[in-house]
Amino acid sequence: MRPRPLGPHGDRLISWYRQQKRDLPWRQSKDPYRILVSEVMLQQTRVATVLPYFERFVRQFPSFQALASASLDDVLKAWQGLGYYRRAQYLHEAAKIVAREYQGQLPNQPEMLASLPGVGPYTAAALASIVFGHPEPVLDGNSVRVLCRFFGIRGKPSLAQNRRRLRNLARHLMGRNSPGDFNQAMMELGAVVCTPRKPRCPDCPLVVACRAYQTQEVDLIPNRSRSGNLPHFHVAAGIIWNDGRILIAQRLPDGMLANLWEFPGGKPEAGENLEECVIREIREELQIEVAVCCPFVAVEHAYSHFRITLHTYHCVHRGGEPRPVGCQRFAWVRPIELLRFPLPAASLRVAERLLQSPIPTCLTELAR
Repeated sequence: MRPRPLGPHGDRLISWYRQQKRDLPWRQSKDPYRILVSEVMLQQTRVATVLPYFERFVRQFPSFQALASASLDDVLKAWQGLGYYRRAQYLHEAAKIVAREYQGQLPNQPEMLASLPGVGPYTAAALASIVFGHPEPVLDGNSVRVLCRFFGIRGKPSLAQNRRRLRNLARHLMGRNSPGDFNQAMMELGAVVCTPRKPRCPDCPLVVACRAYQTQEVDLIPNRSRSGNLPHFHVAAGIIWNDGRILIAQRLPDGMLANLWEFPGGKPEAGENLEECVIREIREELQIEVAVCCPFVAVEHAYSHFRITLHTYHCVHRGGEPRPVGCQRFAWVRPIELLRFPLPAASLRVAERLLQSPIPTCLTELAR
């Protein structure tokens, strides 16, 4: 199918966006820093979730230089609860590069933008078009859904050939007039009107030319992969006490939840119960011996591709000097100090419950 220019429909789309767009804080300014922060936060995260984090983050770190000068712990703490923590680390690294190599000014070419840590093709295209007016199409989930329905593309959008086709269609439709508004209009349309389920077709500025609407296939396009049940894992961790303080460990700089602090522990091995897992994991990670006192709390948390139940146990330090063998660093902290550290969501819930709970008597007995 040859691309058919939107023509007046494109004008109608941009006009609709300028009249109906949501009043979002990153749209109130052309500041490249604020737009970059918003785009990184919005990756795989809903607008309603991002809003309070964005306001606090740019208030605490108002510029590339301010973010570059901050410690990673402070950045992760400000990001705490937003998830996908690797994004915060990449954003921190990108700010350092912009401050050091570009004198605090975001580079204006798409290929230079794409070279920054954490800035993939989608974010680079968004920045290039919204900030600098380059005609680079943005292919996020929302704009892809609009394109598939408008052109009646029934295949899976994730396939490479369909991805190339969608990019060419979007580039053709965009033209060179107001590429930033065009991209934002496509994303906004997909977010609030052309939604995955129960789309509001009568309110759509493109409905008169939408192929999926004409063929009554809106609910079938785009082709969505069926998602199975998420795997579920049990994890055990120790709340290790010594003289009124608790031992926490900082995760390694690579892998999931990199650089966050947590109560040390891990997954049980075959034939191992949760208490045995706690003792072994702490020995392997910190080279110390602990005695398990009693269960504390179990919390559940869902990540993008799996779920966990985190089982925590009060423990007493029995021997050995901690060594960061399976972690970056460790710290003995008073319970009230736990919330100063960037913690994963499940560990944060444990810490909050800990501050509201009495210390069990078995700890005193074991410590003797």
